[in-house]
Amino acid sequence: MSAPNRLLWISDLMLLAVAVVWGTSYGVAKIALAFYPVLGLLALRFGITFIVLSPALRALRGVTPSTIAGAILCGVLLLGIFLAETYGVANTHASNAAFLISLCVVLTPLVEWAMLRRRPTAMDWIAVALSLAGAAMVTGGVLVPTGGDALILLAAMLRAIVVCVTKRVMRDSTLAPLTVTAIQAGTVALGSLVVALAIVRQPLPPLPAFAGHGAFWLAIAYLVIACTLFAFFAQNYAVKRSSPTRVALLMGGEPAFGALFAYLWLGEQLSGWAWCGGGLMVLASLLATVQWPAPANASTASASKASASKANASTHRPRQA
Repeated sequence: MSAPNRLLWISDLMLLAVAVVWGTSYGVAKIALAFYPVLGLLALRFGITFIVLSPALRALRGVTPSTIAGAILCGVLLLGIFLAETYGVANTHASNAAFLISLCVVLTPLVEWAMLRRRPTAMDWIAVALSLAGAAMVTGGVLVPTGGDALILLAAMLRAIVVCVTKRVMRDSTLAPLTVTAIQAGTVALGSLVVALAIVRQPLPPLPAFAGHGAFWLAIAYLVIACTLFAFFAQNYAVKRSSPTRVALLMGGEPAFGALFAYLWLGEQLSGWAWCGGGLMVLASLLATVQWPAPANASTASASKASASKANASTHRPRQA
């Protein structure tokens, strides 16, 4: 296996791991929200992440302001995602949130086409169709969103946008993925505090004590280490080496893992129809990992163009004396 293909497979495996930890994050966040409000939870989670990654900010020396602005923009979009996601999780079932957020898979090819001018492949559309069919199955075919469900759908749309924006930032940037993750974490933490000061009239309550609140601090540790430090590094690493659509499809198994965790850990119930829909979403993510060969006619056309270019170049090559 060549080095580029090996790196692509590594990034694919990292993204599948992200799908697992992000799928479980909805249930874990629901546990933490029983102890502490949304804005305080976000500020704590991303504030700790920023402190841990702050040494990576030394790479900002000599970096252009436009590059830093691009990373901050990604952080602002992530703030919107996590505000919508966390408030949504607080007002709906964890399994419902895990399935609805996967609709970003449907939206990403369209956003990528509009922003990056990359036309989706036939296999992209097949995987997207499977994900959409799976989402319809888990919602019973007709979706009348509650307030929490609507916030999760908003987060799905923002996810599709942020993957494409991150691709553009990482494509033109020399910043390491850890540095970008540090900037994003700092932006989300600061933004959460600003929003709390702007819209919450009462100050945030004191943090739960370690004694007697072990479930809260275990949830915070999991959200910081697995769902933030690892997951955002893996996503930034993979986006630089793959397409936004492939990244979104690889994480399409997130809802199935989220529903399984909600069923086993929180006791939430799902119908057999919903489990089948989750299976379709996992199948779509697996299809995204396969390197499908180009159609024969496309390969022939490319070869013909290359031959024509060579012939044209030799015809117009100046004669040497």
